[in-house]
Amino acid sequence: MPDPFHVLTALFVLFSSATIPATSHAKAQDAYPPIVPIATERSTSQPAGAPVPLSLTDAVALALRENRDIRSAYLSRIVQKFDLVVARSDFWPKVGISANVSARRADGTTYADSSVTPRVALRTTTGATVDFTWQRRDRLEPGPHLADETATFLISQPLLRGAGFDVNLAPLRIARLQEQINQLNLKTTVSNIVSAIIVAYRTLVQSQEQVRLAELSLERARDLLTTNRALIAAGRMPAADIVQTESQVANQEVAMLQARQQKISAQLALIQLLALDSRTNILAADAIQASHVDIDMDRLIQLGLSSRMDVLAQSKALEISRQAVSLARNNRLWDLRVTGSITQERGLDTPAGAIDSRTDKAIGIQLGIPISGDLSGRQGEIQATIGLRNAEIAYEGLVQSAELQIRDGVQSVEASWLQLEAARRARALAARALELQQEKLKVGRASNFEVLSFQADLRAADTQELAASIAYLNALTALDQQVGNTLKTWRISLND
Repeated sequence: MPDPFHVLTALFVLFSSATIPATSHAKAQDAYPPIVPIATERSTSQPAGAPVPLSLTDAVALALRENRDIRSAYLSRIVQKFDLVVARSDFWPKVGISANVSARRADGTTYADSSVTPRVALRTTTGATVDFTWQRRDRLEPGPHLADETATFLISQPLLRGAGFDVNLAPLRIARLQEQINQLNLKTTVSNIVSAIIVAYRTLVQSQEQVRLAELSLERARDLLTTNRALIAAGRMPAADIVQTESQVANQEVAMLQARQQKISAQLALIQLLALDSRTNILAADAIQASHVDIDMDRLIQLGLSSRMDVLAQSKALEISRQAVSLARNNRLWDLRVTGSITQERGLDTPAGAIDSRTDKAIGIQLGIPISGDLSGRQGEIQATIGLRNAEIAYEGLVQSAELQIRDGVQSVEASWLQLEAARRARALAARALELQQEKLKVGRASNFEVLSFQADLRAADTQELAASIAYLNALTALDQQVGNTLKTWRISLND
């Protein structure tokens, strides 16, 4: 018979070994409490709220008013327009006035006087400069009021360097050409933004259609699952075959979530271009309607070379280079000019009432001939000549590039249309094939796997037709931009 003491001891040890881990586990639980899932609210960074339907026309109009790049371009035009005003002001009269009051002390006597000098200067389109100055000086110290007046009229007409209308009007012509280039650059900016808005809008339409197609595919998969369950219940399908359909339903749910995420990304991209609040739940209201457009290649090339903004701007830059060469060559001529002046001086003595007047007239010829050591004139002519040649090369290359881009754009449009036609045929055939397979499944002449395969084919055909439609419309938009006709197509008149 076992000793009661040993039995009690063994039970105590066993109890202790069983309770120690539990106590340690409890302490560990207290030291490291379990992670409790935290409920998170829906992110406010994505579009939310009531949908705001937006047509493509409304999107373009909104971009013209709110897009930041367009607004910045219009602000730059304020400075650019003033540059032309400054160039025109070279032939405006320049009027100024200066005044001076001074005092000096010499040999214990203080002398003070004042002077005022109005001045008018004018440069004419022939290169002549006309300068009229009138000055009056008055003594301010006590005693007799002494004053004198001097009127000077100067004229200088260059005969070689700086002479003639062509040379003197060249800076104004350059300023006008630059202003035309600035206007073309503004049109280019607006045209690019409009094209970007169109593409972004169609991307949103495509993403919305992708969501619809994903939901439709999910609905078809769920309908097939319902059919499978009915067939299994009727003993006409093995129960294991339903796993494929359940997997398809799960895959379509994932595809639907991905499509919705792509839609949000497309919304945010369009919102940024339109400069709207990031949480605006915009909705593309226009449907995809792609119809064939007949294209005349030769007419498009002629239109592109006459209306593309970059070609027109480069032609203006070429003319600026020609004016620069003319100025550089004229700057190397001798400085030969005819000068003339009339000066009238008159002194006033108020107490005595005396007036002393004298008039001087002068006419002459000035000649300046650079002998050696100054190569800046030659340097300027070389730089202007090389700049002109580079401008000619750039213009020729741009014309060829524009023609090639238009040809490539035309073939891209035609190829996109052929792809769209093929995609439409493929989609119609896929839909018909799925319909036939579903009928066969109901009568037991098709397997579940075959129906799932045909559903996947139809989903791929829907996506392919949608992508082909978007690609064709975007190809037309790109061709319109390559021809330089985007603003005319959308009837956009810039307030410039």
